[in-house]
Amino acid sequence: MSDGDRSNGHENGDHKLSWLERMLAKIGFSRKKSIRDDLAEVLAETPTSPQSQTDSEFSPAEQSMLQNVLALRERRIGDVMVPRSEIVAVKQDIPIGQLLQTFANAGHSRLAVYGETLDEPTGMVHIRDLVSYLTTQAAAAQKGKRVRKKFDPKSIDLTQPLINTKIVRRILFAPPSMPVVDLLVKMQATRIHLALVIDEYGGTDGLVSIEDIVEEIVGDIEDEHDEQETRIVALGDGSFLADARASLAEALEAVGNGFDVGALADEVDTLGGLMVTLAARVPARNEILRGPGEFDFEIIDADPRRVKRVRIFRRPPDPPKRERKRKPKAQPDSASAQHGESEPVTPADMDNRNASG
Repeated sequence: MSDGDRSNGHENGDHKLSWLERMLAKIGFSRKKSIRDDLAEVLAETPTSPQSQTDSEFSPAEQSMLQNVLALRERRIGDVMVPRSEIVAVKQDIPIGQLLQTFANAGHSRLAVYGETLDEPTGMVHIRDLVSYLTTQAAAAQKGKRVRKKFDPKSIDLTQPLINTKIVRRILFAPPSMPVVDLLVKMQATRIHLALVIDEYGGTDGLVSIEDIVEEIVGDIEDEHDEQETRIVALGDGSFLADARASLAEALEAVGNGFDVGALADEVDTLGGLMVTLAARVPARNEILRGPGEFDFEIIDADPRRVKRVRIFRRPPDPPKRERKRKPKAQPDSASAQHGESEPVTPADMDNRNASG
C-alpha cells in the first residue's frame, strides 16, 4: 500500500469519524471526553462521607491527592513561593560559627547565600556540607598529634567566613509565572532543590523549595522538628490577636462565619494583604481599619514595608440616635381666635368705653 493510499485512508477514516460524531451529537450522544476530564468528574462526584467510603474507589487521601495533581497544571511559582519578607538567607562572608546558629534557629536544611543584598544571590549552603566541612577540619587538626581525639570542636576556626569554605552550591532561578510542574521537573533533573524567584527587574521576589511543591500534592509535611504554629489566638475580651501572615481561611476558621471578606478573597490571601488593600497603603501601628461585617482591625505591629500583627475585634454598636423633642405651640385664646389678633388698647379707648358704659 502506497503512502498516498494510506493518507487517503486516514483522511476517509477521519471524515467518517467526524461524520459519525456529528450524528451522535444530534441524537444526544457525544464522543467520550479526555481521561483528564473524566477523572476530574469522577473525583467531583465521589462522596466524601465516611459511610460512603466503603463503596468508593478512592480513599479520602487518594481523592485529595488526585485532585491536587490535576490542579497542579494551573499553579504558578508565585502561588507557592515563600515571599521575600520571610526568606531566611545569609551573607557570603558570614562566620561559620554564626552560620551554625542561623541553621539552628531557622530549622531549614538549605539557606540561600547572597552578596551585599538579597538581590545579589550567589548560591545556597546545605547543612550537610557544613557539618562535613567541620568534621574534615577537626580531623585535619588531629594529624601529627600523638594522642588523637575523635572530634575536638575547639580545633575548628569558627570565625572563618563562609565564602572561604568552598561549600556554597548552585541555586536555581525561576520567574513567578513559571508553572510549578516545570520547576519540579527542573529540580529533579538538576538535583538542585532550592530556587529563587526573580522578578522582571532581576530582584529577588521569593523562594521555593521542592518541599513547597510536594506539599501542593500531599498536603503539609511536618517532621520531628516542626513546631505547631498558632497564628491566631483568642483573647479574653472576645477579640483575636493574629499574625499578619495568617491566611484568610485561617481567620475565617478562628473567628467564625461572620468574618467574610467577600470579593477581596480573590485578590489577597493573607490578613496582611487584606490590611494593605483596605487602607490602600501600608497602615501604621495603632491604626484602626473598618473590616468586613461586624469586625474591625487594629494594627498592633507594622513597619514601613509590611504589617506584622493585627487585632481583630467586634465593632461596638452605634449609640441610638436621640430624637429632639419639639416644644408644643402656644394655643391662642378664644377671643383672639374669633377676631384675629387684637390691637393694643390705648388710654383714650379705655375712657370712651367707660363713658359709653
